[in-house]
Amino acid sequence: MTQPEACLVDVYETILTCDFGRHWRELPALAGVPERAWRQELLARSPALTVGQLSTAGAYTEILHALGASSRPGLLAELTRTDSELLLASARLFDDTIWFLETLRRRNIKIAIVSNCRENTRGLLTRLGITTLADAVVLSCEAGYAKPAPEVFQQALDQLGVTAGSAVFVDDQAPYCAGAAALGITAIQITRPNGQPPGHARQPPDPGHNPADLATVASFREAAALIIPASSPG
Repeated sequence: MTQPEACLVDVYETILTCDFGRHWRELPALAGVPERAWRQELLARSPALTVGQLSTAGAYTEILHALGASSRPGLLAELTRTDSELLLASARLFDDTIWFLETLRRRNIKIAIVSNCRENTRGLLTRLGITTLADAVVLSCEAGYAKPAPEVFQQALDQLGVTAGSAVFVDDQAPYCAGAAALGITAIQITRPNGQPPGHARQPPDPGHNPADLATVASFREAAALIIPASSPG
């Protein structure tokens, strides 16, 4: 692989990990509804949340109504605030994340963060210092499209001013890598050895749509060795 002009990088389970277990326990407790019912209602609204058709506050309003919960004054604001606080409290950057992004910048490789997520992710990335290391941040909830749709990748390419053939994409989910590869982007799947934390909703694998020659790595240091063959990460 020759050195690319740009690198598109996923967020969850790629640059950072989160334990969403507390979300599933504490938010329904705050709302005074059963955990299982809360989870079912929230998961049903996940597609709309992911592409920005529904805000977090809007989703929680609908869920409270659907479950017949008593919406006391200030509850909605408390739920949305707690949601963001729990996300920040449980997020942990992988040890090689900052090193990887800074390595790309030193080699003049443009960086776009590309994530399927809800609206609280931008604030999280800002607090963790990731947005200052990226040239573009493309979030599905703002873009109106979610991976593996080609539009979300194209938005990232357009913001960076590069073509698909001059970019590489790193993500933990093979179907999303396949979506990038279909557009002509070189894809690398990162499979962290520690797996996912409790409560993490992972996209099920789809072998029929995974690139047969998909490169896989276990760390950003391995990814850097593929993206910048002449470099010696260490």
